[in-house]
Amino acid sequence: MADVKSAAPCKHKEQEGENDNADSKSEVETNGKSEESTETQPLSKRQRKKLLRQQKWEEERELRKLKRKEKKQQRRLERQNNPEEERGDSERSQRKRPRKELNPSSIRLVMDCSFDNLMLLKDVRKLHKQIQRCYATNRRAPHPVQFLVTSLGGQLKQSMDEKDKGWVNWKDISFKAEHYSEVVAKEDLVYLTSDSPNVLTELDLSKAYVIGGLVDHNHHKGLTFEKSKELGIAHAQLPLSTFVKMNSRKVLAVNHVFEIILSYLEKGNWQDAFFTILPQRKGAVALDQDEAGDQDQEDQEDQDSDSDSEGDAPEQPEINADKASS
Repeated sequence: MADVKSAAPCKHKEQEGENDNADSKSEVETNGKSEESTETQPLSKRQRKKLLRQQKWEEERELRKLKRKEKKQQRRLERQNNPEEERGDSERSQRKRPRKELNPSSIRLVMDCSFDNLMLLKDVRKLHKQIQRCYATNRRAPHPVQFLVTSLGGQLKQSMDEKDKGWVNWKDISFKAEHYSEVVAKEDLVYLTSDSPNVLTELDLSKAYVIGGLVDHNHHKGLTFEKSKELGIAHAQLPLSTFVKMNSRKVLAVNHVFEIILSYLEKGNWQDAFFTILPQRKGAVALDQDEAGDQDQEDQEDQDSDSDSEGDAPEQPEINADKASS
């Protein structure tokens, strides 16, 4: 009896072992079938083309390197054998791309980016592109200004970090996290705003002109004007109504205000500057002297009417930076 009992458990263990082996075997077979089905899954036509292009690129890598080396050696030999021709090519290249003589201006243009929380992300990204255009225009200008971007942070800085990481290496521009009133002396500041009763006739080389970095589609009308009054700084508007009649609003994009000032520094004439920069969609038409006088009178009447209905006129005039004004 003892022998029978001891044999039974052994038999039971053998059966368990066989079952484990069977399970392992089935698992291996299942995995094998899964891997096989994955490996044999057909590639799409686009994937095949991409794979072939990649293979061809890798196969021809050494050939391309050899060709570049041969061309480099050939150019070196040609320069050694024809030194006069090399000088001629150099002179022609210089004539094709003449260097502009730069005469930097002492004027400061300040971008006020303190309105970040008032804009949607899509509008912040538009402002980012406008700042890029201002920077590029200033780098090419014959009379580049001192360009400052203040109150940099929030959504705008995030957009610049994500979309344009090279901004930290930009030259001839200063980025400040501080508000412009902490960077520039109060008496040097002039805020450009189309709501200001003051008309800018000439640029003062000692001043810092503030442009409001606000893309709001006119949702915050008069905001920059009110801000400048709160801070007690000077304000003014560009003399757009004196020279130009437009079918649309006088409010201009940030980069247009910036470019108009650069153009004025180059041409010395507001009308030429306006018509060089203003986009065609604005429907700008030049005003003659009589029309300009009538327009000034209408603007004055509108201002008088506003002050009668709203109370005393503002003590200090300012310039619209909100929507880069005219």
